[in-house]
Amino acid sequence: MKYAWIAKHKTRWPGTLTCEVLEVSASGYFEHWRRKDTSKPSKPGASKRISDEALLVHIRAIHAEVKQEYG
Repeated sequence: MKYAWIAKHKTRWPGTLTCEVLEVSASGYFEHWRRKDTSKPSKPGASKRISDEALLVHIRAIHAEVKQEYG
């Protein structure tokens, strides 16, 4: 109930301030909304996480493209 009130009034008062006044941890409040957002099914065409192996392939390709120079 407190999280919903904080979200409803976040345009009027900072979330951290309302968390303090309502004696709610700010980290708990923000984690609650982060989890709620990630639990939604992804939309078609939304970017997906790239596997470590695929990312490594891209990194190696770019590294070769710049003649293995760093920085």
